Amino acid sequence: MQRAAVILDSFTPANPFLSLNQITERLGTSKATAHRYTKALRAAKLLRYDERTALFSLGPQVLTLGAAARAGLPIISAAEPFMERLVRDVNETVVLSVWDGESPIIVRSVDNTDRVIRISVRIGSRLDPVQSAQGRVFCTWSPDEVPGLPKVLRRDAELGAELEMIRRDGVSVNVPAVNGVRTIAAPVFRGPALVGAMAIVGTTASVEPAGDGPLASALLTTSNELSGYLGTTEPNDAAG
Repeated sequence: MQRAAVILDSFTPANPFLSLNQITERLGTSKATAHRYTKALRAAKLLRYDERTALFSLGPQVLTLGAAARAGLPIISAAEPFMERLVRDVNETVVLSVWDGESPIIVRSVDNTDRVIRISVRIGSRLDPVQSAQGRVFCTWSPDEVPGLPKVLRRDAELGAELEMIRRDGVSVNVPAVNGVRTIAAPVFRGPALVGAMAIVGTTASVEPAGDGPLASALLTTSNELSGYLGTTEPNDAAG
């Protein structure tokens, strides 16, 4: 069981494909032993093998397990009523993301607005850890969790300045490129620890570009209330 866990844990967003030699090296066993374990994991649909490239990747059953694990996160049930209320207040899609080790991942999306154009966000979607509004929340309050962030900051002085502004304002606003979607994100704390990012997602026509408008204010109020519910005694201070 431990060896199977080592194999599955070897796959990351940065390294989604591995050869048998790479898996053998990570296990520290013989190639025959590694082959036996990969065969068992393939039978359980936890691994997929591409004969053309001779590379392994995670199988479809991992997606099912991942969805079940995310559905069981306590923060989701805690956040649900706060998100539903925020959707009613701002009439925009509201999402919740958590950090999965390398990037934010969407674990809940509420899009029951009455707008003609409705933004839907797929649960399980991975977000860019530096470019997305949610990713920059984690860069601001959990920088040690973001792989390679010090290197990125050395190359990009503007990003460092923006993270300071996010810490000051308590919210992060993305800069839309070509898709016409704008996101405002705010941190969610449990005690002193950052446990998630709540975000409003809408079009550039409906979501303000600055972090001091009415939507940003409503989001920050809601995320602070959720943080308080989770045990943060001074959420406004934590966000500021």
